[in-house]
Amino acid sequence: MKRKSTLKELVPNIEQVSASGTAVTAIGRMLDILDAFQRVQKPLSLTELAEMTAIPKSSCHAIVATLIARGFLYSLTRPRALYPTRRLLDVARDIHAHDPFVENVMPMLERLRDSTQETIILGKRQGNSVIYLQVFESLNSIRYSSKSGEFKPLHASAIGKALMGSLKEAELRSQLLGRDFKRITENTITTADDLIADILDSRKRGYFVTRGENVTDVWAVSAFLNVNSETLAVAVAGPRHRMESKVIEHAQQLLSTCGMISRQLAWN
Repeated sequence: MKRKSTLKELVPNIEQVSASGTAVTAIGRMLDILDAFQRVQKPLSLTELAEMTAIPKSSCHAIVATLIARGFLYSLTRPRALYPTRRLLDVARDIHAHDPFVENVMPMLERLRDSTQETIILGKRQGNSVIYLQVFESLNSIRYSSKSGEFKPLHASAIGKALMGSLKEAELRSQLLGRDFKRITENTITTADDLIADILDSRKRGYFVTRGENVTDVWAVSAFLNVNSETLAVAVAGPRHRMESKVIEHAQQLLSTCGMISRQLAWN
């Protein structure tokens, strides 16, 4: 099984995200504090938090005080330590419950997971990355494991290929030509010409495949769908030893599900 990703890994270089040219350091530090609790899963003192996050103690104290005042952290007397309240969970659940795609899409993706017995992912493009919006992990003990909110490289993920495959050929070429892409595994496509050829060939058959291009032993098949001017993609992902002989079968199930999702959301 894959280890649990940290918040910093889910949003790489968060401290460098800027608004009006100013680094949003406070946001990055707040996420670092939450990340620290996620890692250790126990109460931490202010000193421990400052040391684990490399935040100056005075700045850490100010952020912690704000989180306490807003009800996101509470303090213990013995030992003198801090821990998150469930308010963070409640806020996240309320936000998630009103996601425009969740109510209608989740049951269909869960059925696809059950029929393929592999992990199902709903994703969307964010710049040169893919963000996972929903992940329904396979119930098999050996499975592809990931989490909602994770980012994956556009060029090395099946969802990324599908989203690029939704573009007109001229736009696809203008975005990719002249670029080289990071090699993640020995199977990663790293040249624009090869990636364009792969995407165009895949578009003819209606689905897109990665064969160990992001995670060595993981294969995935994906398809895109357009809903209310939004382009999304769904992928079926699993270990090579199960996926290799079932790519076409899973692709047929996937395309049927994408068609149902498109029709369902068009009616709402």
